[in-house]
Amino acid sequence: MGSQLDDRALKAPLEAEAGAIRQRNERDILDAAERVFSRHGYRGASLKLIAEEAGLPKSNVLYYMGSKKALYVRLLEGVMERWNMMLDDISVDDDPAEVLSAFIRSKMEMSRRHPEASRLFAGEILQGAPFLQDYLRGELRDWVESRAEVFRQWAERGLMDPVDPISLIFLIWSATQHYADFQSQVAGITGHDDFTDEDMQRVTDFLIQVVLKGCGVRSSSAP
Repeated sequence: MGSQLDDRALKAPLEAEAGAIRQRNERDILDAAERVFSRHGYRGASLKLIAEEAGLPKSNVLYYMGSKKALYVRLLEGVMERWNMMLDDISVDDDPAEVLSAFIRSKMEMSRRHPEASRLFAGEILQGAPFLQDYLRGELRDWVESRAEVFRQWAERGLMDPVDPISLIFLIWSATQHYADFQSQVAGITGHDDFTDEDMQRVTDFLIQVVLKGCGVRSSSAP
């Protein structure tokens, strides 16, 4: 009995270390894939390029991700999950002004920190979303509809105007991703190659003002 306990005690640190190594390698591969797919597109990218970018053998990429297609789809789905995390747990009892403001701020910050991810997703959609049809028509459609229902209930309670909630979600997605997807256009028109913290704060505040005012959002905490 004591020997078995000793074996488990010895194995536990090794298993923990192996798990940490796997998590680190998967994160490195996904980060590298985001950069490579963003630069070269799906067809132009290769597992060899991704492995070189990640500083790992190609065999490791295959071991952790399975295939180029599996890696690409996992990356794209992860982008959407990361973008929409702020709306995951909303309910009709939440304050719509706080929820929408936080969602816009988080999306703007994500676009700033991960512009390659935004451009990668935009490129996939412009190609007709050949690798994301099941996700778009299934999991993401259900996600959008469940959030849209909360927006409808807010409208019924008089907390916002009865706007089309799905169009509102599309509007926020497109407005917050514009500064990453069309970075060259933004830089050319504004003369700012790199937006400062103050620039992003100003744009974010503007988008929040336009969305909240345009949708007639009223705080649930207002008297």
